[in-house]
Amino acid sequence: MVGFTGVGSLPGTDFRAALRLLLHDVGAVEGGLPHLPELPARGPWAAMIGRSLALLVDLPVSLDAGTWRLSDTPGIDARRATTTLRDDLDMLQEEAHEWSGPFKLQVAGPWTLAASLLRPLGGRVLADRSARRDLAQSLAAGTSDLLGQVRARLPGAEVVLQVDEPGLPAVLSGGVPTEGGFFRHRRVDRPEAVEALAPLAALTPGAVLHCCAPGHPIDLAVQAGFGAIGLDVDSVAGPDELAGALDGGTGLHLGCLPTDVERGWTPDDLAMRTTTLLRPLELGDALLDALTLTPACGLAGWSPKGAASAYRALGRAAAMVSDQLAR
Repeated sequence: MVGFTGVGSLPGTDFRAALRLLLHDVGAVEGGLPHLPELPARGPWAAMIGRSLALLVDLPVSLDAGTWRLSDTPGIDARRATTTLRDDLDMLQEEAHEWSGPFKLQVAGPWTLAASLLRPLGGRVLADRSARRDLAQSLAAGTSDLLGQVRARLPGAEVVLQVDEPGLPAVLSGGVPTEGGFFRHRRVDRPEAVEALAPLAALTPGAVLHCCAPGHPIDLAVQAGFGAIGLDVDSVAGPDELAGALDGGTGLHLGCLPTDVERGWTPDDLAMRTTTLLRPLELGDALLDALTLTPACGLAGWSPKGAASAYRALGRAAAMVSDQLAR
């Protein structure tokens, strides 16, 4: 049947409460895929970039004037990121040690990190081919370690990796500004982009390349070996490339719930947005086991009550879409 899950971030600072929401309101519902939440309100070390930088192997970082950069030794915020992630994994083990079934983890991808991280003497890592290769290798090693830790803590879980790459379209098109903002970085060739992403795609079956920015490189995700793509329903420019990927067996995490403004989306709204996009593809019930409904992006800007309502609406919408596709 059609599944549903979150993208990653949630509001508030209470990690245990967020985790319980996902285990009980998502994991306990048929088709629900719970995930390890990110709570950016706790600080930059707990947001997508800082949390993923905590995974790097032999690449220390520090947070200077609000910007992450490579450094000789880990800064205090980098140490906080490592400690916060370790504490979160401890709470995950306490709350879900008997969990059996799929469970999703999210990490920022190497290209979004390369566009966000500065070198020690200035300039983005994206500008240095050697530095971005080292970053991709370090991230893949650290992510592999993270997956091993989660599998040891949740022996019954089938861990799925989601790689978040909101910066990838700009990296591929040459749209990332330089540190000073007056120029743009040269675009990265697609073979190099595939090379950096492929080790992450190989870490778990059904790994997802998620990009909520317009211009999701669907063909690149397939070439890198990802089992699924995650995108915003409003960012799909044309159905042909998407139909080709789905027809070839690639799964789809579809962001059918807009997140730019908090509002009470009904299951009917979400089901309509989903079927309006997918019905012209004429793939029918082949989508039943390939489709997962999600918010378009994270829910960190929503209220806790609104986020909980969003998950409930997604669960009901997934059931409705399943019925419609099965007819």
